[in-house]
Amino acid sequence: MTKIEHAHLNWDEHGQPLSSQFDDVYFSKASGLAESQYVFIQHNQLAERFAALADGETFVIGETGFGTGLNFLCAWQCFLEHAPATARLQFISVEKYPLNKNDLSQALTLWPQLSELREQLLQHYLAIHNGFQHIQLDNGRVTLTLLIGDALEMLQQLDGNINAWFLDGFAPSKNPEMWNEHVFAQLARLATTQTTLATFTSAGFVRRGLIAAGFAMQRVPGFAHKREMLAGQFQPTDDVSRTAVEAAPWFARPEPHALAHQQRHAIVIGAGLAGCASAASLAARGWRVTLIEQHDKVAEEASGNAQGILYLKLSAHQTALSRFILSGFGYTRRLLQTLSAPQSTKNPLSPSDWAMCGILQLGFNDKEQRRLDTLAGAFPESLLRPVTAQQASELAGVPLNNSGLFYPEAGWINPPALCHSLSQHPLISVQTTQQAISLTQQAQQWQVHTAQGLLTEAPVVVLCNAANVTQFRQTQHLPLSRVRGQTTQLPATAASQSIRCVVCANGYIAPARHNAHTIGASFNFAEDSPTATLAEHQSNLTLLHHLAPALQQLCATDTIDMTELKGHAAFRCTSIDYLPVVGPVAQHDDFMQTYSDLRKDARLPLKQPCPWHRGLYVNTAHGSRGLISAPLAAELLAAWICHEPLPVPLELAQQCHPNRFALRTLIRNQA
Repeated sequence: MTKIEHAHLNWDEHGQPLSSQFDDVYFSKASGLAESQYVFIQHNQLAERFAALADGETFVIGETGFGTGLNFLCAWQCFLEHAPATARLQFISVEKYPLNKNDLSQALTLWPQLSELREQLLQHYLAIHNGFQHIQLDNGRVTLTLLIGDALEMLQQLDGNINAWFLDGFAPSKNPEMWNEHVFAQLARLATTQTTLATFTSAGFVRRGLIAAGFAMQRVPGFAHKREMLAGQFQPTDDVSRTAVEAAPWFARPEPHALAHQQRHAIVIGAGLAGCASAASLAARGWRVTLIEQHDKVAEEASGNAQGILYLKLSAHQTALSRFILSGFGYTRRLLQTLSAPQSTKNPLSPSDWAMCGILQLGFNDKEQRRLDTLAGAFPESLLRPVTAQQASELAGVPLNNSGLFYPEAGWINPPALCHSLSQHPLISVQTTQQAISLTQQAQQWQVHTAQGLLTEAPVVVLCNAANVTQFRQTQHLPLSRVRGQTTQLPATAASQSIRCVVCANGYIAPARHNAHTIGASFNFAEDSPTATLAEHQSNLTLLHHLAPALQQLCATDTIDMTELKGHAAFRCTSIDYLPVVGPVAQHDDFMQTYSDLRKDARLPLKQPCPWHRGLYVNTAHGSRGLISAPLAAELLAAWICHEPLPVPLELAQQCHPNRFALRTLIRNQA
């Protein structure tokens, strides 16, 4: 099921929320704040454990039942008070029925002492949809990952280690689906011997179930009128059967980089959107990053358009690409909010750099309209809603002949401004006019060579230079392709200023920025020129005509001197399955030899460790969706490198893994 269902609330005479779905309270009527601090903060010993964190260390809290976010705010406040400045907090919470923003705001006004943190959470509580929703807070020092959906299904797809568990679903008698042996087994799968657990309930079957899963649970005095609660630590005995299913070795994590905090140094090659986002994600984790770009400034190639649209090309069938797009859209949307805050970066995004004005997708023929109708039935109206031709015209400010879908949370961005903002971090050093041509590894250090010789070295290298990733010997096996695309800058007229949102079908036009509309974009598999051509300007104008004849009149295209038009041409990088390629890189020949028996039987339970290129990673193949997929892919990449919980479902991470291509080749016995 793709549609999200928000919590249905009633409010008591004291302004406290009550769940209609579960007929239960969200927190103690005596004091929800004091209850959270007592049950979850105190009984997981968080103040002491935060204070003991090393420089650059990350502490991970897992929660069942995000509810009003009160537990999260309490943990965040405790972290700020006790943790060293370089430590990081990750909070991962499952929620089947998330509160809408207005209800969340109203519920948290009960706690004025948390107002500063509450406001930051509310500012980023945007584009929350089903699946994994990753949110950066406190300039990246704190991350919140909401797993929107059924608890068991979400936890089964979570990959990582949890340091402390908060079990805070509604009462077991009201919400039995959250309190059962299958959920407890997942809590154990994600635990280590240092993992603690606390919960408000003292129900006997909960205690017995957690003990059976490997948690040493004790009854301790409860909060307020509750006589007892449960607290304990993961200490599995020999007779406890762990339910963890080991990842196939070709998707297993490489050994973590055993580097002191001050030794964390990564080289990122390619300063487009994928490279700048990857550098920013690593820098937020305390890594020093050398960002290498062959041109004289960042975002010169496929990330160089004047306006890129935050367009969700979704499927109603929950394909891997559609799920990645849905999570990526939410992450990018919230990232823009972060980068627009003046205090968040030395080069914040300005109001002229982006506008979430909405995107109108037109049903230009019967087949396309049927596809849009199917999408409308699969996704919530907060994400997309059907509109008639008249409604579309009113939204666009342009007479339109077709009905379609409207995406109210989407819009356009200036990709170069986004890249500049992402790269403006004190730990990121940008080196331009440097073309990396080869990589070598000596003494666990990757060395980057240019035509002039050795440029720099570091224990980690991330390749983000689009299809040029295949120029390196270590990654030449990846099946990447290039597709030329061109946008056109159409001078705005007094009449065209009326265009209020992005209008798209086979082509698109964005509202004016700096007195010009971006239109496009072409897909040309034959042309190899890196510069804009007159023929593709004409092609883009033809796309505009097909979009809506009224647009041609508003933009006075019949009076334009084609030779004066400006535009941007570049080569998109795509993979053969259209998913991005994100993760660690294996030694290809050794991989094919190590797992060659898969040619005979794809179901063989092979255990041989994957022959990794230790410290080599890739983030590429974002096609025309880089604004949506590249920032989240950068967080996925950082999680691989830093051995953190993955910000996307494990199955989805594996579907984006670089090893998927070699694995398919073996299974299909193609080479």
